[in-house]
Amino acid sequence: MLSLTTRFKIFLSVLAVILLTGSFILYSKNSSPEGKNEILIKALMQGLSSAHYSPEKVDDNFSKKAFKLYLERLDFNKKFLLESDVAMLRKYETQLDDQLRAGSFEFFDMSADLIEKRTKESEAYYKDILSKPFDFSKDENIELDGKKLKYAKDKAELKEAWRKQLKYQTLVRLSDMQTQQEKATANTEKKEKKTFDQLEAEAREKVLTAYNELYKRLAQVTRDDRRATYINAVANVYDPHTGYLPPKAKSDFDIEFTGRLEGIGASLQEKDGQIKVMEIVPGSPSYLQGDLKPGDAIQKVAQGSGDAVLIEGMRIDDAIQLIRGKKGTEVRLTVRKPDGSTRIIPIVRDVIVFEETYAQSAMIDDNKKIGYIKLPGFYADFERNGGRNSGADVKAEVAKLKAAGMQGLILDLRNNGGGSLADAVEMAGLFIEQGPIVQVKTASGKTVVLDDRDSQVQYGGPLVIMVNSNSASASEILAAAMQDYKRAVIVGTPTFGKGTVQQFFELDEALPSQFDPYKPFGALKLTIQKFYRINGGTTQLRGVMPDVILPDAYSFLEFGEKEQDYPLPFDEITPARYKPWAQNKLNMPAIQASSKSRVSGNESFQIIKESGERLKKQSDNTTRSLSFKKYMEEEKKSEAANKQLEEAQKKVPVLNVSRMKNDLQAIAGDTAKLARNKDFMKSLQKDIYVEEAVAIIKNDIK
Repeated sequence: MLSLTTRFKIFLSVLAVILLTGSFILYSKNSSPEGKNEILIKALMQGLSSAHYSPEKVDDNFSKKAFKLYLERLDFNKKFLLESDVAMLRKYETQLDDQLRAGSFEFFDMSADLIEKRTKESEAYYKDILSKPFDFSKDENIELDGKKLKYAKDKAELKEAWRKQLKYQTLVRLSDMQTQQEKATANTEKKEKKTFDQLEAEAREKVLTAYNELYKRLAQVTRDDRRATYINAVANVYDPHTGYLPPKAKSDFDIEFTGRLEGIGASLQEKDGQIKVMEIVPGSPSYLQGDLKPGDAIQKVAQGSGDAVLIEGMRIDDAIQLIRGKKGTEVRLTVRKPDGSTRIIPIVRDVIVFEETYAQSAMIDDNKKIGYIKLPGFYADFERNGGRNSGADVKAEVAKLKAAGMQGLILDLRNNGGGSLADAVEMAGLFIEQGPIVQVKTASGKTVVLDDRDSQVQYGGPLVIMVNSNSASASEILAAAMQDYKRAVIVGTPTFGKGTVQQFFELDEALPSQFDPYKPFGALKLTIQKFYRINGGTTQLRGVMPDVILPDAYSFLEFGEKEQDYPLPFDEITPARYKPWAQNKLNMPAIQASSKSRVSGNESFQIIKESGERLKKQSDNTTRSLSFKKYMEEEKKSEAANKQLEEAQKKVPVLNVSRMKNDLQAIAGDTAKLARNKDFMKSLQKDIYVEEAVAIIKNDIK
């Protein structure tokens, strides 16, 4: 949290810039949108320069960065602007810094006029192209990565790019319809079979409907919506987590944050012209369904069995409105996986199952009694209304497992996106006597060390902490502290690498009452702090490198903070004063060698590794065939590889897992809780990564 002094600083900074320009605005009584926009951009720039953790120098280099981000977001897939349009815009490439200081939107207004004009012109392209059948026997390809595409030289070349895009989208629908028909025909002989031409016409009609809806939405995009995109391109030069939320977006965020109990439970981000899944909320329908993963790009949204709506080019808040819905209703997401394959994922909207967000434990009996605690997130009762805290819950689970004779402990932080920092500090204190856990550096350069001050050690035995690429923030802090103290073996894949803290500032609260006619202004989200390990290195960008790295199908893909635009860098500060765990008996080279030997001889891990290499290869190859035959062959290869991975996971030895008696008594008679417990146990029993963690404790930690 920011101190009152720092909060005051940004408020006063915002007021100062308003007062400096106020003579023009107030005395001329300029209540036009231009007057409001000038106030907005100057206030935002002053707030960014005075309160951001690492303020940027607003110069020509800054201007080039902002221009690059904005141009990518303006037309990422290069289906609207011509080469000549971009050349005209590029004349402003080094002038944005001057315009921002002057409160001018000259460049933005020109770009908005241009994109609106080109968008309107493109409406004729898709209608004409989709009026005629496609020839799917023709051997041609399409490039799907917007960064690799070039702007069209003229309108004829642009229309050709549209033809390929529409053909590909029709092909995806056509292949899905063909597959569904084959399955239906296999189940019953009476099912009427449509010809290929009939299916092609139907697929084309569906794409046409989707684009008609898309262009209706594009027509509703306001100049203020576009302005927010421009402002965020400027804000994101500071770092990817800093941004501006206009009033409507801030309202939607508040609903999403405080009321995201109903929906699918996925955090989304607009990136590279696509709406991508960033995080799956523990206990949510997406979490329980299991197929939607971080890194997936959502292409279409359908309500139940209804027609899918294309969300390409859609504002993220509009996409969220389509995905969100009432409990019990089904939404079908068409997603593009990182390997390039397309998949339809049905999710029944529901409320978050809170029991799934809390710490859960079990005992694994494999000649040694090994406790297992799954922690989906670091939750806390900030309002102090008698709610639960993850630190206290994990402490209670440790106590239960110890009482049952635990001889080793696995703490599972995989897919844990973080949360309460205080709970991460408290949790680390369960496993050491006392000492520093994390260092927090503010924008002023002051470093605060957060300590565990409790000398009591709740558990001093063998400890393994499991992480993966979706372990972030507080998860990284806990894992890093235990690694630095040499208290635990960190097992899994490199973590996400987010080591920064953000806070919202309501601009309306900072502005005096004489500016009420211009309100609302929205909010500014600022990066204000950075996390550092007790060894001095930040968790930013690099995350935590596990002591024992295990193969993971997604670990070969580029994912995490380092893949964001302009992330804050890795750096180091003075280490905190700490002493490694006095009872340290970890022979890390021996542990690593032993694990490597087991993994290399494990067929399932080898298939996972091969799948990861295949994923990486397919992810790098962003061209797809527009031949129906070749496309179907590629899809079948991908499906076969996925089945091979699923079969390999079935061969994993079943671990002997049991729940504590009092846990079973607590859920007795509740059919829903019993069903979730069955899923929890089934998943744990066949988890190859947990199996290796068990082996490390059983064989390698002395």
